[in-house]
Amino acid sequence: MTSTDTTRAISGRSRGGVPKWPREYRGADFAASLVVFLVALPLCVGVAVASGVPAELGIVTGIVGGIVVGLLPGSTMQVSGPAAGLTVLVASAVADHGLQMLGVIVLGAGAIQLLLGLGGLGTWFRAISPAVVQGMLAGIGAVLILGQIYVVAGLEQPAETSAKFGGLGELVTTAFTTPQGLSGIGVAVLALLVATGWKKLPKPVSTVPGPLAAVVVAAGAAVALDLPLARIEVGSLLSAMTLPTAETVGGAFTPAVLGVMVTFALIASAESLFSAAAVDRMHDGPKTQFNKELVAQGAGNTICGVLGALPMTAVIVRSSTNVNAGARTKASRIMHGVWLLLFVVAMPGLLGFIPVAVLAALLLQAGWKLFELPQMVALLREQRAEGAIVLLTAGMIVATDLLLGTLVGLAAAVVKTAFEVSRLSVDHEHDDDHVRVRLDGTATFLRLPRLLEQLDRVPMVRSVHVDLSALRHLDRACHQAVETWAAQRRKNDCTVEVAMPAGVR
Repeated sequence: MTSTDTTRAISGRSRGGVPKWPREYRGADFAASLVVFLVALPLCVGVAVASGVPAELGIVTGIVGGIVVGLLPGSTMQVSGPAAGLTVLVASAVADHGLQMLGVIVLGAGAIQLLLGLGGLGTWFRAISPAVVQGMLAGIGAVLILGQIYVVAGLEQPAETSAKFGGLGELVTTAFTTPQGLSGIGVAVLALLVATGWKKLPKPVSTVPGPLAAVVVAAGAAVALDLPLARIEVGSLLSAMTLPTAETVGGAFTPAVLGVMVTFALIASAESLFSAAAVDRMHDGPKTQFNKELVAQGAGNTICGVLGALPMTAVIVRSSTNVNAGARTKASRIMHGVWLLLFVVAMPGLLGFIPVAVLAALLLQAGWKLFELPQMVALLREQRAEGAIVLLTAGMIVATDLLLGTLVGLAAAVVKTAFEVSRLSVDHEHDDDHVRVRLDGTATFLRLPRLLEQLDRVPMVRSVHVDLSALRHLDRACHQAVETWAAQRRKNDCTVEVAMPAGVR
């Protein structure tokens, strides 16, 4: 097979545009799809439970992400489904607007993603400051951890972040003095130990996904010891889905709901496309077509909205698992969605053995990974300004909410960039009766204090020449400041000449 044929095969298309699945790739894709399915199943349920919605809705989103998004062009190896990074936003939306409105919000977010992708704006998401994205993920991780420690102890997590901090005293008391709290801590610690250490076991054993092993071991221990723990309840997918009604659609046209739609769309798009960039570095197949991938994500979220399910994004954990498991074409991600559907239809009772505290432990691990602590420490050491934006964004998300925290981080990144771009140097050359002041760089209002300080240092002489011709940019604030300064000097019998940049009068 030539390199061109290999590329066509990996992308899933033949010369005539007909889907193609080479025989030599089928075994690898089949095996990879099973591995991804085993990783995705507990995470789909865990994300749904953490979001405060029925577990079935997380599985519906995983099915749509596998089958629908998997069939569409965009990315080859990336796997989509419900993401831990959106749990905080979903929980807040459900608390504020109700579960019935969630589907309409997800539907609107998907429509926005479709418009962005069709408008060719997918590649622009790559221009978002990495510091803001890292801060956003760290903030989400902090809020996720803060909520899931309540679930481990068998308590209902408070809706507001302030209440979560305020309830820590009761949490500690419950966790260490009640049978349910002690049992929850026990199975959570066991699950975390297994999930973390499983990959260090010998090769034949470690090929089993760590999260799956953690769920099986911890759930088995809970059943064997008959621990008093709340367990997952999974019913019919059809009964859990709620189609949008005329009433809910009509209630969506309010500033609050529309704002949540836009937030869902932007954050889900950014997370998906950043994930795509990361996954592209893991394999040698065709790289992601960002606009098409955004359209695929939008189509998936639109269908999830119609079904009343959770929003989806591309998920780096499942995507990297897909690549590492040896997937060669997009067939692996499509089949993982089929396995999710078949499992829930044929064996939903198995999920009833899994304690909620075990899934909370996996989400605690996911929240900790969102911190990316080594990268954050390195960033604070090497680029303090970027590190400050990460901490500011994360802190604001924890203190307020996801939307406001992200907007504050973006504003800080823009101001930082403006300061860096707006570099201004001022040189003085003078003799007894004449001073020449030369400005170079970019003169914006951000550098106005420095400009005025340097002009005020010019001694009182008979003539001054201010050379601004080398400036790359002169904004109105600095222009007026120079003219005002020159007018004041002229009142004191000083001859002032100002050489403006080209095109400035």
